[in-house]
Amino acid sequence: QVQLVESGGRLVQPGGSLTLSCAASGLTFRNYALAWFRQTPGKEREFVALILWTGGQTRFADSVKDRFTIFKDDAKKTVYLQMYRLKPEDTAIYYCADGSGSPYAHDYNSWGQGTQVTVSS
Repeated sequence: QVQLVESGGRLVQPGGSLTLSCAASGLTFRNYALAWFRQTPGKEREFVALILWTGGQTRFADSVKDRFTIFKDDAKKTVYLQMYRLKPEDTAIYYCADGSGSPYAHDYNSWGQGTQVTVSS
């Protein structure tokens, strides 16, 4: 079973940048995609970005596609979410998840514990 550990969340000022990491273990040839979701209190988890383990194709939510990038280090089995020009509305707990490559949380079976990102002055 895949295990995921996120890190990198912290307080950052509006307009700032931040990189989150998701370290994966237990991967096999069956694993297809790694996605980032985020969640705020009282709301459902929202898709942010994903990358395919093989090939590296990416997909982004419209709200972040001009500000966030996603890439992976295959040797370290780690996926990174680089966030630029952060806005207060980016404040959330960010989760990484392993699954089908869809933008829907219910299509993902393995989740990390989450890392808090707060954008505030």
